[in-house]
Amino acid sequence: MDRKKALVTGASRGIGKAIAIELAKNGYDIYAVCKQSVQDLQTLCMQTEKEYGIRAVPVLADVGRAESVDKLFEQIGDMDVVINNAGISYIGLMTDMSAEEWHRVLDTNLNSLFYVCRRAVPFMVKKRKGKIVNISSVWGNIGASMEVAYSASKGGMNAFTKALAKELAPSNVQVNAIACGVIDTEMNQCFDKAEKAALRDEIPADRFGRAEEVAALAMQLIQGNEYLTGQIITLDGGWT
Repeated sequence: MDRKKALVTGASRGIGKAIAIELAKNGYDIYAVCKQSVQDLQTLCMQTEKEYGIRAVPVLADVGRAESVDKLFEQIGDMDVVINNAGISYIGLMTDMSAEEWHRVLDTNLNSLFYVCRRAVPFMVKKRKGKIVNISSVWGNIGASMEVAYSASKGGMNAFTKALAKELAPSNVQVNAIACGVIDTEMNQCFDKAEKAALRDEIPADRFGRAEEVAALAMQLIQGNEYLTGQIITLDGGWT
């Protein structure tokens, strides 16, 4: 059976894992990528293959490095869907941040988009069909104190999304982003119980989002209207 193929970066946990499962549920072969959590990747791939009868391939790669992404695509070939989800955060004063920490956030969250899309897009253009979904943040829209690097990376992701969508629209390739609010994942475990309660009080929906809700929206973008492109869709429970 000739199934469509999807690449998911940052797939070992949280939003990336939920999207990989949703893709498998919808009949996509998945290439689950992360930098170092090989056991989590293998478990995810074994479970999705067994449950949904698709092919799931775990791949260790640092998508923040161009040479690593080049090797990745030499291994996997063309993709029908790309989910750029790999991301890290840094919480603290900008003046306390080292240059190395700044580059680490920008490499993982923003430069990875260029490296991955540069390799994936030629295949999509040739087929005149493809979907790219970038997992962004509300902080890319409005900025966050104590998260300057993260906000800058996600703001860059939003601009990258809009620009690339215009570039690829004549080739019938759609590029969109989901700007997430507070999603209940391991990335937010840095907050204590009181901080989480205060944050929840700010959200009109009175709860954090679920990774599965992000995955469901990503699938709508993948399977939906081909005229919808270049959009930054906010999913935050009415928070911002």
